[in-house]
Amino acid sequence: MKKIKLIETRKRKGITQKKIADVLCMDVSNYNRREKGMAKISMQQWKKIAEVLEIPLEDIYEADENLIFIFNDNSTGNDNFVSNNYNIPLSVWETQKKYIDKLEAENETLKTEVEKLRAEISKKI
Repeated sequence: MKKIKLIETRKRKGITQKKIADVLCMDVSNYNRREKGMAKISMQQWKKIAEVLEIPLEDIYEADENLIFIFNDNSTGNDNFVSNNYNIPLSVWETQKKYIDKLEAENETLKTEVEKLRAEISKKI
């Protein structure tokens, strides 16, 4: 979810994304992802941003409630370590969870039907 209050305040104050990115020790593209809501802004980062903008934190803070941390995918091999963190919108996660629940229910129904068919076949044999 876009950080509208942050974006509008930053622009109104005439402060560039580069300046804030520099304060947060990241490149502009990483900061841009935070403003767009594609990456989480930590509370420490929120506080630094508020200091740069010279305003109270409450004037710009917007929670990342629509994002949920799904998993940390760690792959190892040949002494190489790869870590990928994924932020997925909660609505997508909820939809996937409903679909998984539906598939599990269908699986149970099919298992019951297979058992009935096996019983019928064993009676005929």
